[in-house]
Amino acid sequence: MDLKSYLNQFLFGYYPYVCLAVFFVGSLIRFDREQYTWKSDSSQFLRHGQLRWASNLFHIGVLGIFGGHLTGFLTPVAVWHALGVSLPEKQMTAMVAGGIFGTMCVIGLAMLLTRRLSDARIRASGRPMDLFVLFLLLAQVVLGLAGIPISAQHPDGLEMLKFMQWTQRIWTFRGGAAELVADVSIVFKLHMVLGLTIFLVFPFTRLVHIWSGFASVLYLIRPYQLMRSRGGSR
Repeated sequence: MDLKSYLNQFLFGYYPYVCLAVFFVGSLIRFDREQYTWKSDSSQFLRHGQLRWASNLFHIGVLGIFGGHLTGFLTPVAVWHALGVSLPEKQMTAMVAGGIFGTMCVIGLAMLLTRRLSDARIRASGRPMDLFVLFLLLAQVVLGLAGIPISAQHPDGLEMLKFMQWTQRIWTFRGGAAELVADVSIVFKLHMVLGLTIFLVFPFTRLVHIWSGFASVLYLIRPYQLMRSRGGSR
């Protein structure tokens, strides 16, 4: 195995499992040991005028991107065909929706970065990791947008099919995942590696508060709390 093949195998065959293991185990350990740091560290009280637009654009954009990736890559092709959605139609939908949500996310991230870098109080109260995460997310979304023109060169959807099969093989622990993406564009490869790296650093950043957002859904199905007076029931 030459260096290129080995690097491809490591980045797209082994590295995903390293990142996912750190993501899940690291999040669990941090929740167990450092619950007081399990928060987003909002700086709204320092200056909230610009934050509303920036935060809304960022969160709507990133939720749309995450939801699109989750359903788009993990849903088997047979399901899409059963729903009457062909690969070209699925790819076009992903390109349009990804472009919209990606643009919203980039604008929101740019505003958040400008706010943090231009305001001395916010800059002083923040941590280097906060800026690192924002730049990391910005680079990731920009790479995703840069992949749209490349995807347009493959209107048959077969290029996207490679990423779907790669994702599903990684999640189901099947071999041969790395070979599927060996010949894709370097833009896609950088996007994939950077996306995996976000999972790797996730437990060590403020991003852990995302877990709380998902956990809040459990409040919809929890049993009612019974409230009693101090004297108890009579």
